[in-house]
Amino acid sequence: MLELTTIFIWRGAHPLGTSLFPLKLFLYLGIISVFPLIPLHAQDVVKDGITVVDPDTAPRPTLQAVRINSPISVDGFLDESVWQEAEIITGFIQSRPNTGYPSSENTVVRVLYDEDNLYVGAIMYEKDPSDITVHSLKRDFSTGDTDIFGVAIDTYLDRRNGFLFGVNPKGAFADLQGFDNGREINFAWDGVVSRAAHIHEEGWTVEIAIPFTTLRFDPTKINQDWGLNFIRRIRRRNEDSFWAPIDRRFSLNRFALAGKLTGLSGMSSGLNLMIKPYVLAARSSGEALAGKDSDKDINAGLDIKYGVSRRLTLDLTYLTDFSHVEVDREQLNLTRFSLFFPEKRDFFVENAGIFEFGDVRERGYRLGASLRDFKLFHSRRIGLEDGRPVPVLGGGRLTGRVGGWDLGFLNMQTRSTNDVTAQNFTTLRFRREYRNQLGTLQVGGILMNREVTDDAPGAGFNRSFGADLYARIFKNMRVHSYIAGTQGSTRGNEEDGSRRAARVSVAWRDKFLDTSVMFRTIGRAFNPEMGFIRRRGIYQTYATVGFYRRQANALLNELNPFVEVDYITNPQSVLETRMGTAGLVTSFIDGSRLTLKFSDRLERLFDSFNVLGAQNVSSGLYKFREGSLDFSSSRGRKLSTVVSLSGGGYYGGTRRTIRFGGLWKPNYHFSFDLSAQFNRIDLGSDPFNAEVYSGRVEYAYSTTLFGSGFIQYNGITEELITNVRVNFIHAPLSDFFIVYTERRNVNNGTILDRQLSAKFTKLWSF
Repeated sequence: MLELTTIFIWRGAHPLGTSLFPLKLFLYLGIISVFPLIPLHAQDVVKDGITVVDPDTAPRPTLQAVRINSPISVDGFLDESVWQEAEIITGFIQSRPNTGYPSSENTVVRVLYDEDNLYVGAIMYEKDPSDITVHSLKRDFSTGDTDIFGVAIDTYLDRRNGFLFGVNPKGAFADLQGFDNGREINFAWDGVVSRAAHIHEEGWTVEIAIPFTTLRFDPTKINQDWGLNFIRRIRRRNEDSFWAPIDRRFSLNRFALAGKLTGLSGMSSGLNLMIKPYVLAARSSGEALAGKDSDKDINAGLDIKYGVSRRLTLDLTYLTDFSHVEVDREQLNLTRFSLFFPEKRDFFVENAGIFEFGDVRERGYRLGASLRDFKLFHSRRIGLEDGRPVPVLGGGRLTGRVGGWDLGFLNMQTRSTNDVTAQNFTTLRFRREYRNQLGTLQVGGILMNREVTDDAPGAGFNRSFGADLYARIFKNMRVHSYIAGTQGSTRGNEEDGSRRAARVSVAWRDKFLDTSVMFRTIGRAFNPEMGFIRRRGIYQTYATVGFYRRQANALLNELNPFVEVDYITNPQSVLETRMGTAGLVTSFIDGSRLTLKFSDRLERLFDSFNVLGAQNVSSGLYKFREGSLDFSSSRGRKLSTVVSLSGGGYYGGTRRTIRFGGLWKPNYHFSFDLSAQFNRIDLGSDPFNAEVYSGRVEYAYSTTLFGSGFIQYNGITEELITNVRVNFIHAPLSDFFIVYTERRNVNNGTILDRQLSAKFTKLWSF
């Protein structure tokens, strides 16, 4: 297959034709340099007296749980005598940078449990404790920037779903949920967990107590076996090591590769009920609010989470408030298509994975499209209009598993304002997985409805529906397809074009080869008003092939040359976009990365479009080439940078872009983050600049008190946006926020909108 693909491109059979000589040469050089290094089979080997393990074939370890009769004091010191009763876990294996090698430092882990808690104690030995890397104290810190000890727990032993917890050497804590064997991640999930850590002369120690009420498991089983894995990250060496070995393509959320914890029994699951009310005091002003409804000075609301069954969770919210959420990052749109802004509001981010439908990506695979191109359900459509908040009356979400089906149901109701009608949003998502010796198959569907609930002129509805299929075959192959449609009273007629979207893709990724092909079509009248669609009216064909070369104990740790081709026509089969790209990704042993890309591009415009309100690009046929260089240094250092240089042709003219990001973390209390993007665009007359600048400072007094300041300047809109936040965690999952946000026109000094708010939340768990 590889040889046939190479000949096909080399002889010019692809519609890109012969204009891609650099791509052909690059592919040829990549094949002859990398292909001879691909072994016929993987196995454990001995190098310089060291046994190098193949993570894909290594047996999964097992640990026998030990029950104790009294609780442990979680203080970061493993000085209780009962810890000596636990089985000792050691012998961690590297995932990166030297896959399969023993960890460079020793790690010793013990596990105990009683009726109420699962206890994990770990000692991370260090030859020189002054080398320990810690950059943050805040909750849900960036785990890639610091030394950590992490735990993955698969309570149903389904090898698909579970909970992940991480602690750094100063006791900062991060937690999340993983679904579908790491394909979906719920970063917003928070659990009640006690932990403590301290640094000592032999390294550092961590102690964790995870209440069984925080986890979901089957309390009807007398004896239970759970999936279990541990990670030790030594950041200064860019080293990740695992108890159950994992290849560098994957991470801790790869539950299918976890070990096993056996012998659990007699745990208390509690009522699985959490109640979290809030009180908010806010004051808003500014020209943008003139003539519009503003929030009341004092508001209150309520969130409830209840475990309906052992695998089904109900979330209810009333008078939902998101005033504590950080503002969006400013973006410059140099294309003729819509920009994607990610969801940041915790209520919608939590359990969002179950609702994902569209161009879903998977780690380690280059697939040609992502959720930034198309997602049928995008929760930012709820409670936001043109980026501005719309009051949410309330709603509910039911997620989990029922009778072998993964289920997600959401219903939200917004309130009306002077210029926005009240609307109801409903989504039902369901899917089921089937397994056999060849792999797994998931089939599912989704139904959505957005409807105006006011008796207002022009009231209407929009409905979306679809079915999708996802398969893992032979461990390394992925097949993904969907078909979706829309209907409603708010966009055009059938003669405007198809109201359907469809995709099919096949990808293969192993340690050495990364290749995929994808075809998708988006109808011109396809209009998912509860989703995001970047480009309509297209037939897209995409293909890529890339290779990986690894070198253990070398400065150049991994080399990844690749080529990819995009070919897009309109429904009349007229070519609109053709782009071929050759790239080289170089990963260094310290975690830094250098990426080089060269693209040959054709764009046919049937309509003109305006670039940032500055100049028009006329309709016509454009051919141009672009190049880019991106470098990111290791984020484990106190000072890390990201630099991007790109430029070339741009619709009959030229474009030059410089991006810079700098992050300085002098200690674990402070961090300073600066970023800048500068564009110089010349379309033949009146060249212009477009720039965005931002700066952030964060201060963590302790693991419960944080402050941050964020400022952005958009040179096109001439707006200065400021966001200042103080967060005090006064009890587990209970917060006090003070937030100040301002948007100002720097040209005339006008304050467009300004808000100062104070918010208090308190969690009760039963």
